[in-house]
Amino acid sequence: MSKRSLSLLAAVAVTLAGSAAWLTFGRSAEALTLVQPTDAAVAAAEAARQVSGSAVTSVTLTAAPTTVRLGNRTVQTWAFDGTVPGPEIRLAAGDTLKATVVNKLPQPLSMHWHGIALRNDMDGVPDVTQKAIAPGATFTYTFIVPDAGTFWYHPHTGVQLDRGLYGALVVTERTTETVRDIPVLLDDWTDGLGETPDQVLARLRAGSASSSPSGHGMGDMGGTDMSSGPAGQDMGSNGAGGTDTGDVAYPAYIANGRTPDAPAEYDVQPGQRVRLRLVNAGADTTFRVAVGGSRLTVVATDGFPVQPVTVDTLKIAMGERYDVELTVPRTGGVLPLVAVADGKTGQALAVLRAGRGEMPMADVQPTELTGRLLKLTDLHTTTADDLPAGSPDRTYRVRLTGSMSGYDWGISAPTSGGVTMPVREGERIRLMITNMTMMAHPIHLHGHTFQVSTGSTPGPRKDTVLVPVMGSITLDFVANNPGQWMLHCHNIYHAEVGMMTKVSYVR
Repeated sequence: MSKRSLSLLAAVAVTLAGSAAWLTFGRSAEALTLVQPTDAAVAAAEAARQVSGSAVTSVTLTAAPTTVRLGNRTVQTWAFDGTVPGPEIRLAAGDTLKATVVNKLPQPLSMHWHGIALRNDMDGVPDVTQKAIAPGATFTYTFIVPDAGTFWYHPHTGVQLDRGLYGALVVTERTTETVRDIPVLLDDWTDGLGETPDQVLARLRAGSASSSPSGHGMGDMGGTDMSSGPAGQDMGSNGAGGTDTGDVAYPAYIANGRTPDAPAEYDVQPGQRVRLRLVNAGADTTFRVAVGGSRLTVVATDGFPVQPVTVDTLKIAMGERYDVELTVPRTGGVLPLVAVADGKTGQALAVLRAGRGEMPMADVQPTELTGRLLKLTDLHTTTADDLPAGSPDRTYRVRLTGSMSGYDWGISAPTSGGVTMPVREGERIRLMITNMTMMAHPIHLHGHTFQVSTGSTPGPRKDTVLVPVMGSITLDFVANNPGQWMLHCHNIYHAEVGMMTKVSYVR
């Protein structure tokens, strides 16, 4: 049993017991009880999300071993409904999603709805918010989706994310949208082409240097800025990690389930405004994204709008999402959407076609890749989506630890009375996350969005942020969604060996 599994079992033993614990809050110790996923407070928070005129969208997702074609290659993998990515789910903000998940895998399964501020008992973390779905069993997730934006779904069991088990979850405004809307899910791929994800994990734990794309067992500094905050990052929230940006040298990188030698094509019109919903569904890879022949206007990140900013290229870390808009040139032609694997060899490719033109080469490198790169400090929330002003009621200092040599990635988070990072509903919480390692880590908070501190002006609202090598990120969130919520690295291999902890609501 993995270190992560042992720690989660210990957490759930406390959570599900529902027993009182002596916790120190302020100057005195109080007997407090954990808010369990099945508590009335969770149901009350869900009831508050209901809006008039909402609808119910029902879907069934069947997870099973299958054969799929990734461009010109046929592979054996695990997928939902036999496709990679899985079926796109699209509904309006305020609607209810009723998703029945059928598990035909040889392993237990659970489903996480990444980025949704949903009810805690539907969050899909095995042994924390639910029991895993056993092989041959079925579970129905039912919850309101309160916010419009780009989200996605994936397993939260073992390293299953590094197979084909994921898909887009798009929540639209309740008004009609006029731009062409194309979700693009980027992924690093090994299953059926090389080792299985479980074999990759076993090799990483054994300390095999050949698993590292840079061929060494320890991350190096690679000229990375050593500033303590995000202002010095030329890669913003989506990259800053020296040369060792991942652990695995993948045999392929894909965009919407296709390799660059046979990319997915999308018909667009000259002069048309197009929105690309970029999702990094990879397990171990940050991508640098650009579109040949067009600049990108970033309009949202992790489901929340930002003040529009136009760049040539951006980096997107595992678990992050960016909504970007572009105008197709009136001359038409073929526009390559390229996603280069950061610090590795290879790239993903999709094509926007606005008329005649030759298909780009699989290794096409548009000049936009070397143009203006999005910085975290470029991103500012819109006024309507700004976190309410206020000072934190509670501040927790969190440290990211570990190294490649021992493959012992972890999170050191404060505890009180044996409970990790206890909070009360309604409090404003500040997390000061410091990366003590030689790799950058995309840190994801379940069930909430936080506001990143980037200086004197409000930064973006996000749920996943890359913490740079030997650097720090400060984020604030309002504890308005009771339950037990995971905080973890979205490099699935780091999370599986221990880079995972919990924010604990208490009464």
